[in-house]
Amino acid sequence: MPYRKVEFSNNEIYHIILRGIDGNIIFKDLDDYFRGIFSIYEFNDSNPVIIQKRREARNRFKKLVTEQESRRPTSTGSINLVEFIDNRDKLVDILAFCFMPNHIHLLLKQRQENGIHKFIVKVGGGYGRYSNEKNQRKGYVFQGRFQSVHIEDDNQLRVVVNYIHANPISLIEPKFKEEGIKNHSAEEVLEFLKTGHRWSSFPDYVGLKNFSSVTDRDFILNAMGGEKGLEDNLMDWILYKKELAVYEDILAKLN
Repeated sequence: MPYRKVEFSNNEIYHIILRGIDGNIIFKDLDDYFRGIFSIYEFNDSNPVIIQKRREARNRFKKLVTEQESRRPTSTGSINLVEFIDNRDKLVDILAFCFMPNHIHLLLKQRQENGIHKFIVKVGGGYGRYSNEKNQRKGYVFQGRFQSVHIEDDNQLRVVVNYIHANPISLIEPKFKEEGIKNHSAEEVLEFLKTGHRWSSFPDYVGLKNFSSVTDRDFILNAMGGEKGLEDNLMDWILYKKELAVYEDILAKLN
């Protein structure tokens, strides 16, 4: 069960990283990714989970996802989760996210006392039960202690948003973090982030409807100059990754 003894303050922003235990793969197929997306939506709620209601909502969600994937297997298409679960009392605002095969990045703003801790525990327990049942295993799915970094200023916020949204680049450029891109153009990499890896908030941030109801995007868009400003920031990150030594002190907190 993900846990960390840190005092999180209301209305403050934190970068959270959840990793699979022993580096294990968390998301093995489409069902896992979609269940993960549904989990960070449904468990962002101070109210107790009503098992039957949630099961019915998840079944409807899965049916819609299956239909969508059969029609447009490689495209992003908006799925509005609000229609599946109403009347949430949100624990956090999810400002940005990215799902990788063996870890999750979340940029969270705490809304309620102990909200981040409650949210992470609910996500870890709920998704963990699903994963164990599916894979016929026992034990924890996530590492016991999750990583967290307090976002203290606008510069750090911009760096972290780029860092989170650029994470999938390592799937097509394995040494991106150390050496930058080598086998693709910057335009190809940006297109991959928009449409090739939909398990991120980036498509919604640049106007491609994906999982728009999961995130609260106004604050970040205002801070980064709107959709174009956010996309331009990420393009600079892609182009000049090797030259970003100025951010080493910030990035060191994220590894």
